[in-house]
Amino acid sequence: MPDAPPATAPADTYAALHADAAALLAGWIPTSRAGGLARDRTLTLLDAGPVAMSRAHRPGHVTASVLVLDATGTRVLLCLHGKLQRWVQLGGHCEPGDRALVDAALREATEESGIAGLRIDPVPIDVDIHPVACQGGSLHHDVRFAVLAPTGAVERVSDESAALGWFPPDQLPEPLADGTVQLVAPARAALRRSPLRPAP
Repeated sequence: MPDAPPATAPADTYAALHADAAALLAGWIPTSRAGGLARDRTLTLLDAGPVAMSRAHRPGHVTASVLVLDATGTRVLLCLHGKLQRWVQLGGHCEPGDRALVDAALREATEESGIAGLRIDPVPIDVDIHPVACQGGSLHHDVRFAVLAPTGAVERVSDESAALGWFPPDQLPEPLADGTVQLVAPARAALRRSPLRPAP
């Protein structure tokens, strides 16, 4: 993941991404009660304007993550986060060049997995809010998507991760980050029903 944009980056740098996030979440049908509540809180956060897409926004900011499934849909790819020392789905901060949340999610998935040819369902599978250490303490309003890896995909560990691994959904590793297990069912359902958007 590239270095963070400077905290002084103009808010309008994120204008298109902010508009996309607001429209996407306003039209999203939540996959759980908790996801719906998090969606509503995230829409309130977006009232702050485009700055809410930037990690410089101390009250909280929108992030994008993915649960990657293999080509058969029977294994999920998780990373052992270098700082958290927990297994977690791939994802991270939005960047000024991102024009849509789904693009940010696919960029993060590609960077952190090292896998080319990933395909993403453009409809979120979850929204989750959790505290993080960004900017001395903040909240991630994480919008989550389902991604399908191509047949024969070989992962490559990035600087962000201590390890990457494929796991059957009923044999996820420990320690596992809060909120990761809840992505498995909606991700598998999404990839069964939806056409997928390929990487550019």
